[in-house]
Amino acid sequence: MDHYQLYIDGAWCDGATGQTMHSENPATGKPWASFACAAPDDVNRAVAAARRALNDPAWRDLSQTARGKLLYRLADLIAEHAAELGALETQDSGKLLAETAAQTGYVADYYRYFAGLADKIEGAVLPIDKPDMHVFTRREPIGVVAAIVPWNAQMFLTATKLGPALAAGCTVVIKASEVAPVPMLAFARLIEAAGFPPGVVSIITGDAPGCAIPLTQHPDLDRIAFTGGPETARAVVRNSAASFAVTTLELGGKSPIIVFDDADLDSAANGLIAGNFGASGQSCVAGSRGLIHRPIFDKLLNKILDKAADITIGDPLDPATHVGPLCTAAQVERIKDTLNKARSQGAKIHLGGIAPDRAGNYMAPTLVECPHAETETLLVEMFGPVMSLLPFDTEDQAIALANTSDFGLGSGIFTQNLARAHRVSSRLRAGICWVNTYRAISPIAPFGGFNQSGYGREAGQESVLDYTRTKTTWINMSDTPMANPFTMR
Repeated sequence: MDHYQLYIDGAWCDGATGQTMHSENPATGKPWASFACAAPDDVNRAVAAARRALNDPAWRDLSQTARGKLLYRLADLIAEHAAELGALETQDSGKLLAETAAQTGYVADYYRYFAGLADKIEGAVLPIDKPDMHVFTRREPIGVVAAIVPWNAQMFLTATKLGPALAAGCTVVIKASEVAPVPMLAFARLIEAAGFPPGVVSIITGDAPGCAIPLTQHPDLDRIAFTGGPETARAVVRNSAASFAVTTLELGGKSPIIVFDDADLDSAANGLIAGNFGASGQSCVAGSRGLIHRPIFDKLLNKILDKAADITIGDPLDPATHVGPLCTAAQVERIKDTLNKARSQGAKIHLGGIAPDRAGNYMAPTLVECPHAETETLLVEMFGPVMSLLPFDTEDQAIALANTSDFGLGSGIFTQNLARAHRVSSRLRAGICWVNTYRAISPIAPFGGFNQSGYGREAGQESVLDYTRTKTTWINMSDTPMANPFTMR
């Protein structure tokens, strides 16, 4: 098996304790790679290296334009190696090669976008109310950043953190998921090849006690950017008290897709399939609550079933495959348990509901007709290819059902009524709303949620500013000595 080391302070190394873990190929259930695990001493070295690099003239005094050029170089390297990184991600996580390679290629545009913003970070001269004072602001790097990314869409979720952080002049310790970290450890080679000074970016992985907890508890952090589940996020927020690090959270979702009776049903069916079976359902914005206008419920259900009949389950490396394995066997078991509870509540399984009889962590695309809004599959984020449909009668009822979730990341609306699209989207409590499409992303568009889907936004112009702090400078232009020192001016 190939072995992957940690990347700390510009050097490759095994962990301080020598601990290693194996990564299993979800399509076969067999180990295919090993990787080093970080220990608390490794975390300390990575954070210390980031702090040193932040103050090193090699990075600190680099012009904003020069930082942008490094990011452009990294983007070119990512585009050049997209197929290779995609193949590693597919073997490690089970996601389709068609998606991992294409998404990695598109991630290069995220770095290009942030590269272009690097020299657009501006301060301002303030029209101060004191004529003898010249007062201006400047934006400075917030400092040392811990970026914690999960195994799914990891190149994308890293880009939305690393890109703006580097554009702003920060230094970053990336903690990759121990579930499937190989693509991130391979990505470190591109960081090195792009020419970033040692310590500006370190990439580590490991279990919670040895790596994640020591990192998020580290007192020398200035910012934490986390993507993952709500329970882990609560621990991260508690841990951040040690440093008072500014924290942003991009968490899970249970996103609604509302289909009105005036919608294009082919488009709506494709949107529901994309939102539930795309990426084998392993997406934080999965549209796993399909709310369907009652007059079209049966017609749309049959259309989805017709389209789903052509879905191919298979090897994620095969271009003909539509749905591959789930990343872990635990996901399959969680889905089975949730479906059993839904059946006991009266849910009707129209499609799937079983794990195919084959090696690997496979779950058949599943369609559930729910008898009521408290059906288990409408409540639990399963991270698998399960679509739950529930009828509604009025627009207000659809909005109320959509907003019942504790989450609020994505949402979708299918309607040909423009006024309705604006009206309903404005009332949905979600950070993203797609109309007559689903699961579209861009470096230009902010990404993030409400409620237990977290806070803060990634991508877009403002995300770069989130990695800066504002400094205000006052210059007295008068030759007159200061007046009464006991009175504030």
